[in-house]
Amino acid sequence: MNLSQIYLDGKIKGGRETPIGGNTTLGLDGQVAFTLATLMKTWDTGPGRWNFASSVTVPYIWTKVSATLTGPRGRGGETSDTASNLFDLYFTPIIAGYHFSKTQHMSLSLNVWAPTGKYDENSLANPSLNNWTFVPQVAYTGIFPELQIQLDAVSSLQFYTRNRATDYRNAPIFGLDVMARKMLGNGVGVGLVAGTQIQLGDDNGPTADQLDGFRGRDFALGPILTYDRKLADKRSLSLALRWVPTVASTRRLDSDATFMASATLLF
Repeated sequence: MNLSQIYLDGKIKGGRETPIGGNTTLGLDGQVAFTLATLMKTWDTGPGRWNFASSVTVPYIWTKVSATLTGPRGRGGETSDTASNLFDLYFTPIIAGYHFSKTQHMSLSLNVWAPTGKYDENSLANPSLNNWTFVPQVAYTGIFPELQIQLDAVSSLQFYTRNRATDYRNAPIFGLDVMARKMLGNGVGVGLVAGTQIQLGDDNGPTADQLDGFRGRDFALGPILTYDRKLADKRSLSLALRWVPTVASTRRLDSDATFMASATLLF
């Protein structure tokens, strides 16, 4: 069982046209607070190198968006909008883990964002993407006891269906996140997190065509602090706090304030 809180305060600087809803904007300032509750079930598959799991995440979002509209509806000037509600449901029907050894592990998974949140094409802030998103993912964990170092890497591809309200379809996105931690003893660990999102093609639709496909990418880097503790009855608790600001960004939110706190209970 995992509970996470994510906060991001980012912007796309003025002068860069940005698609949002059925409009385009000159510059965009967005604040997002995500609260995510995840329940994962590991299935009893007996001894062996393979094991399987499934999970579901219920996300709640608060978001505020400020922009200068330049859309086709005749509206102009600076405006802002807020939304607070349940976000799109996130579920993983299958996670397949393979153990090369006691210290080297890999997992394969298929993750899905379902458009269950409320969406209004005329709003700047929405608690939904209004499309299905399919995310196949490969993850690796390597533990090196002699160095007291743990390395985690996650690679993913994001495939989007069309937003029928706006006739906008995002191009596939490649993602890579790497975390290296040094275990200091007493359950405390410190390390670095690096991540990138690279759009593999042009977005599609009338608004995207106006902006030459709006292809983007970003790179983020920052520290992480963790604490792991074994509890009674084979239970364990893991806490993590990370700050991962944007280092470089093109046509994506540029943020110095990207924080994530999480607590995971294994039982």
